[in-house]
Amino acid sequence: MVFNLLSHASNRMSGNSSFLLTTSTAPPTGFLRNSSLDLPPLRQTPPPDWEAPTFTQAAQFRVVATLVLFAFAAVSNLSVLASVVLGRGRRLAAHLRPLIASLAAADLMMTFVVMPLDAAWNVTVQWRAGNAACKLLCFLKLFAMHSAAFILVVISLDRHRAILRPFDVLDARRRNRRMLLLAWALSLLLASPQLFIFRAIKAEGVDFTQCVTHGSFQKRWQETVYNMFHFVTLYVVPLLVMSCCYTRILMEISRQMRKSKDGEGCLRRSGTDTIPKARMKTLKMTIIIVVSFVVCWTPYYLLGIWYWFHPQMLHVTPEYVHHVFFVFGNLNTCCDPIIYGLYTPSFRADLAACCCRRHHDSSPNHWTVSPPPTGAPPSPRWSTTPPVVTRPTALKFYGTWVPRFLGSRT
Repeated sequence: MVFNLLSHASNRMSGNSSFLLTTSTAPPTGFLRNSSLDLPPLRQTPPPDWEAPTFTQAAQFRVVATLVLFAFAAVSNLSVLASVVLGRGRRLAAHLRPLIASLAAADLMMTFVVMPLDAAWNVTVQWRAGNAACKLLCFLKLFAMHSAAFILVVISLDRHRAILRPFDVLDARRRNRRMLLLAWALSLLLASPQLFIFRAIKAEGVDFTQCVTHGSFQKRWQETVYNMFHFVTLYVVPLLVMSCCYTRILMEISRQMRKSKDGEGCLRRSGTDTIPKARMKTLKMTIIIVVSFVVCWTPYYLLGIWYWFHPQMLHVTPEYVHHVFFVFGNLNTCCDPIIYGLYTPSFRADLAACCCRRHHDSSPNHWTVSPPPTGAPPSPRWSTTPPVVTRPTALKFYGTWVPRFLGSRT
């Protein structure tokens, strides 16, 4: 998801159909389109043949699929965060814990901001939350998207440093904290324009309100520059940095393997062992996480760019295409905790312990005795009085079993 490049030019498209391109969530009608014209009146009268958009079947699929992903992503990413902060995940290296926790936090922002917003907006079709919510939610959406991309960049830089300069591990914790702080700060800064360019606008003559950027740009090229800038910061730059990092990592590993075969030694951590197995395992995990990000979001980004420069394709391309691509992009928030769980035994142990504890709590922890039948004579069998351990019985127990136990321990 980049920025709502797609203005819903077609009447058959529902809601914000927010082709995530966060800059111009234009209404599906096109009469409040973010245009390149000189600032027209903010309230425009729709054409006579205009029909209000509806909640189409394709949009219904999008909403249902988004809610399913929301439920899974919320539970899984909260589990990862709890494991890293409170559970066995605390045993991870000190410089890795903030990275995994930040990735889970970024995925949770995507889960609790982007997914519910998109689902609700497609159901209501128009914007019903007011101007303040329009600005705030569009800001949070772009902030969540930037943070998710930038955290992956930080993880890639950390792995690059760990493999190419293994002796700098002592400084890794402080370095990662600085990079994470920079990633969150940049996400906040780059998303802040959303607070000023988005607004809720009501069309004249019809009961239809939409959260759009209409009137915020004097010319269309200005909006194009804004959209392309966020496309670069959200997708192109992170992709280039991550590709560069892992390319250099693979080249270094290949070089060390050749040296090892030639008997010239290999990359060492202590002087006797090669690249630590745990470090290689973490490297594989982060590579798969980055690949999942690229695979999940690339179709959606490319389709959004294509629509922006060829808006007539909105009328030709089936509606379900961009809905499917959006859902496929959101699948990335579910992939991260799965990949982390596959490569992290401590997380699996925390899940197993949680499930066992829940099963233990739900099972009966003591015997229950039914009351005696009505009118039945008192009987020790039906007595509800707890048994009393008499002094001779207690002395017999301690006098018999305690010496045996102590004797077995000596």
